[in-house]
Amino acid sequence: QVHLVESGGDSVQAGGSLRLSCAASGSTWCRAWFRQAPGKERERVASITAGGFAYYIDSVKGRFTISRDNAKNTVSLQMNSLKPEDTAMYYCAGAPTYRCDWRYWGQGTQVTVSS
Repeated sequence: QVHLVESGGDSVQAGGSLRLSCAASGSTWCRAWFRQAPGKERERVASITAGGFAYYIDSVKGRFTISRDNAKNTVSLQMNSLKPEDTAMYYCAGAPTYRCDWRYWGQGTQVTVSS
């Protein structure tokens, strides 16, 4: 079992930036950031494999950047040009294999963007 702990959530105004970080107790092949807004389904915002292949949902392309430090078992999400619709609870997720079956989850960190 790998434990994930997120940090970096905050309240910011539209146009601002935040950097989320996720520390893991062990290594994982795939890492991702999901988010869930009230009344909406959880969605995968960005993910990255151990080899550095990254995926982004269309709504954050060009604004968010996911990165990982394999040696430290950490993954970060740099979020720029934040919009009110980015408001959500953000969760870090991890998977042990290339299948990216999201087996490990953090408790979440709240991001609130005001207009």
